Amino acid sequence: MKIKKLMCANRGEIAIRIFRACTELGIRTVAIYSEEDKYSLHRYKADEAYLVGQGLDPIQAYMNIDEIIDIAKRHNIDAIHPGYGFLAESYEFAEACEKSGIIFVGPKPSTMKLFGDKKLAKDLAKSCGVPTIEGSTGVVSDLTDAKKIAKDIGYPVLLKATAGGGGRGIRVNRNEKELEENFESAMREALKSFGKSDLILEKYIENPKHIEIQLLADKHGNIVHLYERDCSIQRRHQKIVEIAPSINLPENTLKKLYNDSIKIGKESDLISAATVEYLMDSQGNHYFLEVNPRIQVEHTVTEQITGIDIVQAQILIAQGEPLNHKTIGIESQNSIIKHGYAIQCRVTTEDPENNFLPDTGEIEAYRIATGFGIRLDAGNGFAGAKIIPHYDSLLVKVISYAITFEQAAKKMNRALSEFRIRGV
Repeated sequence: MKIKKLMCANRGEIAIRIFRACTELGIRTVAIYSEEDKYSLHRYKADEAYLVGQGLDPIQAYMNIDEIIDIAKRHNIDAIHPGYGFLAESYEFAEACEKSGIIFVGPKPSTMKLFGDKKLAKDLAKSCGVPTIEGSTGVVSDLTDAKKIAKDIGYPVLLKATAGGGGRGIRVNRNEKELEENFESAMREALKSFGKSDLILEKYIENPKHIEIQLLADKHGNIVHLYERDCSIQRRHQKIVEIAPSINLPENTLKKLYNDSIKIGKESDLISAATVEYLMDSQGNHYFLEVNPRIQVEHTVTEQITGIDIVQAQILIAQGEPLNHKTIGIESQNSIIKHGYAIQCRVTTEDPENNFLPDTGEIEAYRIATGFGIRLDAGNGFAGAKIIPHYDSLLVKVISYAITFEQAAKKMNRALSEFRIRGV
């Protein structure tokens, strides 16, 4: 079925990114917005826009499955793209779309359910012969259970929400006292962020490299990787700088990562885009971390080095097109060539003098950097925009691209130094 009208069940820069991809494909676009977001730029970038979640909490407004489906049915919407965050990894939302005859732009509900549970995903990786991090065999039921497992595998250990993402529900514990202090708070954060408090416990790898492999798969049994991204530069378990391809990883290591990722994608019956994430220790050993069955914030750097529009590929795959469709342009794995280097930096509305807590206010001055080799993916990036406290602090993503890594870094430094943002 050809998609004629698509809703993005999200906000900010990812909604705008999706609308732009749709417009190039000749697809009419629909935005939803909360009461707090009535002046948000994404609302005005779509052909149609509808208020959602009136009277609800600002976050819950974008997670109201029944109302979003109702809006889609009333306005003859063919497909829904979830973006990232909110309902992007909700298999219940994917199922609701399927039952309502609406195309969900993403993996099948069964695949999303599998990867939404970190224990099940880890079990799948093991069954594919992919190395995994030592840890609990299932959900850690209570603090006593956690202490026993931690003693068996040795400190430091990591508490992690089974339904986690974005650095939430994660605590590093270097001794039993820290484990006692962090256990309840990790459960509370997991419950608040994901609706379930289940935790797993794993051995913590010190100063790892964080490498991820981008996958694309169609409904005809074709699956490919789009090479790797290095997302090792993080703060509080959240990525802040991403690079593609990685720097100084041996070719044999990369081949293992590519092959392992393809195995996991095939075994999970993957359709659409997904990212397989790994940690690498100081000896160069890689360990499966998780799979994100959605578009990633950092998808931009992969697009820059491959020339493949991942969002358009998702949309075309959802309507049944194969990877070799002329707009996607992937004839085979060998036809995907990586060129040059790309770096992404996230510009956020945070106060560095207040422990980088999100800040709010009206943007008084907003002067951007452009020029050869610079791409900007922005949300509310303009003078007069009101930054509200309810959502993620990401303001704009700055992506540089050049033939060498050194040139890409110089372009990024130049671009960041050109920015002038005042008011928050």
